Amino acid sequence: MHSKEQTLTLRKKYLGPSLSLAYNEHLKIVKGKGQYLYDENGREYLDCVNNISHVGHCHPAVIQVAHEQNQLLNTNTRYLHDNIIKLAEKLTSKLPVPLSVCYFVNSGSEANELALRMAAEVTRNNNTIVLDHAYHGNTSSLINISPYKFNGKGGMGKPEHVEVVPIPDIFRGEFNDPETAGIRYAQYVQDAIKQQGDGSTFISESLLGCGGQILLPDGFLQESFQYVRAAGGICISDEVQVGLGRVGTHYWGFELQKIIPDIVTIGKPLGNGHPLAAVVTTTEIANIFNNGMEYFNSFGGNPVSSAIGLAVLNVIEQQELQQHALDVGNYLLSELNFLKEKFEIIGDVRGTGLFIGVELVKDLKTKEPASEKAKVITNKMKEMGILLSTDGSHNNVLKIKPPMVFTIENAQLVIDSLERLLPKLS
Repeated sequence: MHSKEQTLTLRKKYLGPSLSLAYNEHLKIVKGKGQYLYDENGREYLDCVNNISHVGHCHPAVIQVAHEQNQLLNTNTRYLHDNIIKLAEKLTSKLPVPLSVCYFVNSGSEANELALRMAAEVTRNNNTIVLDHAYHGNTSSLINISPYKFNGKGGMGKPEHVEVVPIPDIFRGEFNDPETAGIRYAQYVQDAIKQQGDGSTFISESLLGCGGQILLPDGFLQESFQYVRAAGGICISDEVQVGLGRVGTHYWGFELQKIIPDIVTIGKPLGNGHPLAAVVTTTEIANIFNNGMEYFNSFGGNPVSSAIGLAVLNVIEQQELQQHALDVGNYLLSELNFLKEKFEIIGDVRGTGLFIGVELVKDLKTKEPASEKAKVITNKMKEMGILLSTDGSHNNVLKIKPPMVFTIENAQLVIDSLERLLPKLS
């Protein structure tokens, strides 16, 4: 094995410089198990951020079915095979009835790209409404609807076919009353529709990731969807980061808002680290999309990927991970709120289940972001064996979205470590 320094040197030589590395002192990770990662020296790190490994790094049930199916067959969907049908049956059984037709792809980016194509086939235009600081994927068309990218370094600004509405943030945003904020923020969606004309596509995460781990105010998506549909538009829920039980109270994030999207995109958690994602839509939209142009994906829904996806869904059920996420998340949120009362740097604690954000501020009245201290905290916590990261438009929000096997004991370790660290930052 190369030393960490050798690996870094070779990475700089052979890989593109726009690929980033986490932490001031980079980690070389060689093993994962459950909610833990291990470096080249065997040091254990508690992983609080890798939601991709939804049921835990290297879950034995997932590894086993991948190995077994790899020994039999892996090919494309032009041949009949039971695995893809079993996965589609299981996945759609978890969704509201109108959402019944599946397309399997290899990444969240592919899923959102396909969802946009479907929506455009219905609306006959590419007009799109998005939330500020949203990120929906790394393809050209998705960069063009992701303010997180097109308004960031190297970005080319907002394209003409895109309208950006404010983040519905009741802590930092314009409207702060939880009773009315959702409806008031939704008015910006209505304004965007008027700007674009009829038939816009509205795509939104059901809880905001890059936007700052934000739990949308009640009624926001419900009201927004009504406006979009009344104008002949299509509503897409991006569940890539939050679906499959992570929010605890529900299987899908969009259920928190009491709405049913026209199209749902599912990504990272479904493959537990294997490249697998999905688009699920209605029969009506699927029939419109069937316009004579074949949709084919060489690897999407292959027998190995389908076996893995089915195993992940079964593990969520068998280990009762949705309820587990709710129980552990409630405990962690409660303890974080105790820290909030103790340390003024914590401006807001928010989230549900195992999707949590801790917003750090320099001043509680002005809410000036404590971006530099957020960076210091993630690096210091790494030194203490706990992996955190930051998000939000000011990079001042600690994001906590660990593998779903994260325990109350793990949550307590995070709390105890923050409680030791935060006094040193004042």
